[in-house]
Amino acid sequence: MSTANIGFEEKLWLMADKLRGSMDASEYKNVVLGLLFLKYVSDAFEEKYNVLSSDEWADPEDQDEYLAENIFWVSKEARWSYINENAKKPEIGQIIDAAMIAIEKENESLRGVLPKDYARPALDKTRLGETIDLFSFKVGDKESRGKDILGRVYEYFLSKFASAEGKNGGEFYTPTSIVKLLVEMIEPYKGRVYDPCCGSGGMFVQSEKFVEEHQGRLGDIAVYGQESNPTTWRLCKMNLAIRGIDGNIGEHNADTFHYDLHKGLKADYILANPPFNISDWGGEKLRDDVRWQYGVPPVGNANYAWIEHIVSKLAPSGTAGFVLANGSMSTSTSGEHEIRKNLIDNDLVECIVTLPGQLFYSTQIPVCLWFITRNKAAKGQRDRKGEILFIDARKIGYMADRTHKEFSTEDINKITYAYHSWRGTNEQIYEDVVGFCKAATLDEVRDHEYILTPGRYVGLEDLEEDSEAFEEKMARLTTELSEQFIKSKSLEEDIRLALKGIGYEI
Repeated sequence: MSTANIGFEEKLWLMADKLRGSMDASEYKNVVLGLLFLKYVSDAFEEKYNVLSSDEWADPEDQDEYLAENIFWVSKEARWSYINENAKKPEIGQIIDAAMIAIEKENESLRGVLPKDYARPALDKTRLGETIDLFSFKVGDKESRGKDILGRVYEYFLSKFASAEGKNGGEFYTPTSIVKLLVEMIEPYKGRVYDPCCGSGGMFVQSEKFVEEHQGRLGDIAVYGQESNPTTWRLCKMNLAIRGIDGNIGEHNADTFHYDLHKGLKADYILANPPFNISDWGGEKLRDDVRWQYGVPPVGNANYAWIEHIVSKLAPSGTAGFVLANGSMSTSTSGEHEIRKNLIDNDLVECIVTLPGQLFYSTQIPVCLWFITRNKAAKGQRDRKGEILFIDARKIGYMADRTHKEFSTEDINKITYAYHSWRGTNEQIYEDVVGFCKAATLDEVRDHEYILTPGRYVGLEDLEEDSEAFEEKMARLTTELSEQFIKSKSLEEDIRLALKGIGYEI
């Protein structure tokens, strides 16, 4: 689904944004998403409460009735009807804080997760009351859950906050079309799914959607994650709770490099969008870390530390797909080049995809996808040992608005089709496509000094008229028009001179 134009979510954002006032986006994010979460749990609770109240044999105050259906227990002072009634009171901030505390107290999985600073003086209480009035629609009843109303609003708001926060937005939000592409490629049907820098949980949400769309069983995947930013960790806990995903993302936020919460984990699928080019990751304290099996990553850049951490977490036939800055494919920094060489020589790198620019809210850095596997001849797929698939997807995608690009379903299908054909996990026979994809041998990669940039391998596309890049086409048409104009001026001069010769002046 495109986040560029999805109806009421956009209208709701425009209304909510007007109420933001002078509050900065990172602060406002917690105010609005906390209220959305409160509305969600209250809707689900009140619907069930009404059903139980109409049944003479049921007790609407029995918490077990709600627990049985994965519905959070909400005490009277935390229900939306009560909050809405008091929305215009000056003490509405204290009322919401008390509601958050009550929900956490009654629901162990939400302990320490919900925002509780609505009473602070800096938060305009009139605006807060108006924001409460916005959320008049249902988000947590059965019909809304079936349509994933809150999921859509939450995802849309996350994307808008990411855009508003600019660089910092990337900490909690990976654009949906990139997540969807990663998930469609590695197909997490069954097993352990891990994200070492899980942000607000987008990889987990998309994995669950994938299983549902392919008629799998949600109970067949187990979710593990970790997030260092405390605010983002809480967003993730709320996001997973909204979706009913029982994920293990730790009891608290923690730094993956220095405090690994899942030490013994071996994951079947790893999906990640690590922060790019982090220089202050504390690498000097980890020079002898057991995870650095292929070389010691440089202190000044965490990119290859993420790669090696991810490899260390893979099960014997596990597959990882993750986003990195383009520099990771060709860096010649001594430590990084050595690690890349060792990964390639050990036949761990499976596929590299270069993506178009403008996909992220947080950075204009060009990015690529890495796919790493411990077994290129796993059961149910073709033996691809000694090969790497290169896909150049820089020309794919469409402008969803003036500044951001997204992938359509067709774009995602084009990339995944090539990957699955090469892997032998669909019924099609794989063929190289000049300018788009190429299966290269490890010897070819060695000939290119272990550089993994797809453009080096896929070759140049044979451009047909219609596939000519827009900028090139405009340049060509401008030149042609200029030449025609010059010719017409020359012809005009010839006619003028000829007429002058027979006595006419123009």
